[in-house]
Amino acid sequence: MDAAATSSNLPAAPRQRTTDLPDIAEPASHSAKVQITEDTDLASLTPAQLYDLNQSAINDLTASDRPLIAPVAPLDVLRAEYERGSQSFVQQIDFLQRQGYQGIRRTRGDGDCFYRSLAFAYIERILASPDRSFAVVQAISTLEAALPMLDAAGYQKMVYEDFYQVLLSLIRRIDEPDMHGQRLTPEVLLEAFQDAEVSNYIVVFLRLLTSAQIRADPDSYAPFLFHPEIGEQMTVHDFCVMFVEAIGKEADHVQVTSLSRALKINVSVAYLDGRSSDGRVDFVQFHNSLNEDEEALALLYRPGHYDLLDKGSIEALSL
Repeated sequence: MDAAATSSNLPAAPRQRTTDLPDIAEPASHSAKVQITEDTDLASLTPAQLYDLNQSAINDLTASDRPLIAPVAPLDVLRAEYERGSQSFVQQIDFLQRQGYQGIRRTRGDGDCFYRSLAFAYIERILASPDRSFAVVQAISTLEAALPMLDAAGYQKMVYEDFYQVLLSLIRRIDEPDMHGQRLTPEVLLEAFQDAEVSNYIVVFLRLLTSAQIRADPDSYAPFLFHPEIGEQMTVHDFCVMFVEAIGKEADHVQVTSLSRALKINVSVAYLDGRSSDGRVDFVQFHNSLNEDEEALALLYRPGHYDLLDKGSIEALSL
């Protein structure tokens, strides 16, 4: 089976459809510390222990001096971080490179990495579109069509309007110069997302949009809303307030599904867990674009953290 078409939870779990909304990872609060060597059988580790293992590689991403989102770096940089540990991760990174992924765009590990990564990739896709004007109009139309959903969820316009306008202004600058006559460029986009106020405003809006999507269709999501630490089922209201709207709370399958539905986009999440016996990487697919042929935005998920995968030419990547 083609890994790019896989829609699985953890490799040890039964195959499930994306619409079944399985959790991507289990809570790590009760994990036992283990010594990882090249001989460790990662298939024997629990999801919580895998979480801890990955944290050793991504802990520095939480530092406040790390950029909120960084320039693209060659995937070999990530590979080097795992070379002295388990070779299972190295094999999976090699697999990603064979699939055409050459770079990684890192985001700060502050709990908002999914929303920040997806927002950046979403705007970058519009910026790179061969027909920018059409892509801008289409994106704005989709966002405007989602605003009544925010109203229906009980959010007052004065609460979300400022956050929305920041996202909207960046998209508009792709096709319309600002007051200084400057259009959005890849360099300006990166600079904007490295600005805490701009970047966090966009994160807040996407969190509200995600929450509104869940609240608008509670029957689809309610069976999958569980407290990530204690495993108890939660109401739609409590889950949204505690784990969607709250800044710094990590996203899981439910949030990825709902936001991709709200934005009408395809998202592909590569699950780097080190468990594969042959080095293959499972991709969890979220198909919600009106255009079935639209290429998915590619995210790299290591338990507890999201980054962006890039297929750009390796010669164009900055170290």
